[in-house]
Amino acid sequence: MTTDTDTDQGLDGEFLERHVRAGSAASGPYALDIDPRRAGWLHSALRVLDLPPGGTHTLDSGDSEWIVLPLSGGCTVHTQGEIFELLGRESVFSSVTDFAYVPRDAHAQIASGAGGRFALAGAKCERQLPARYGSAPEVPVELRGSGNCSRQVNNFAAADTFDCDRLIAVEVLTPGGNWSSYPPHKHDEDHPGVESALEEIYYFEIEGDGLGYHRVSPSRPGGTDVLAEVRTGDTVLIPDGWHGPSIAAPGRTMYYLNVMAGPGETRQWLIRDHPDHGWIRDTWPGQAVDPRLPVYRAPRPDDRPDTDEETHR
Repeated sequence: MTTDTDTDQGLDGEFLERHVRAGSAASGPYALDIDPRRAGWLHSALRVLDLPPGGTHTLDSGDSEWIVLPLSGGCTVHTQGEIFELLGRESVFSSVTDFAYVPRDAHAQIASGAGGRFALAGAKCERQLPARYGSAPEVPVELRGSGNCSRQVNNFAAADTFDCDRLIAVEVLTPGGNWSSYPPHKHDEDHPGVESALEEIYYFEIEGDGLGYHRVSPSRPGGTDVLAEVRTGDTVLIPDGWHGPSIAAPGRTMYYLNVMAGPGETRQWLIRDHPDHGWIRDTWPGQAVDPRLPVYRAPRPDDRPDTDEETHR
């Protein structure tokens, strides 16, 4: 299989692949460590932390805000005098998860008794907001598209669902054989009310050690151009360009975590569809949503076990 992978020059002069294969951006305790410097941009960041049973990790947030999002397992997050017990989940294919927000200029300790895998989604920001707990029952679960463009979006930190200064983050699940992130769209220019400039990270996990495909096509001369076969742990960096589709191979559900941030004064996700493909949206009202969706729903508030209110704020 041939992968056409675009590269760009980072802020420190190194050339970075836009398709970051699993393990190729590991650093210290992180299985994946993408910060603005390594990505060659200014705002968005993503780390993936593997903790063994009984493991702990200290996070210095610096000039960025962070969300601690369990991918598998649960953990305790101590920060700013708060203690957040994250119940987590078995895997990204099993349920919505709770999460914790760590503000800039803070220290946090992440500890896991049983061990687990945790995404740290970050963005450089200006304001220091309060540390907070995000509960799984409050995560809006959206079914987007229809037919073979159907997918599920867990809007845990979308621009209109959870307060952050710059960070926008959502999870997407695409049933096997479906096309997601479609029609191709972009958000690399600031046009008030129409399009917002956002750097974006896609982090993939594929059910059952499967595979998928992801496309980014140029929106400007010399822009990002990627056609990648993606597997669990792979990441695609999108500073610009029409991105989509993300295609799930038949029989294997595709998961991706989207992390976005940009320079705009207003935190918002405004996209522009590719002019050659936006017509597909007009066909959706006449088709049913894929019956395999939702893969799961957010739990109801009364599904959560009893816990100490002081550890969930």
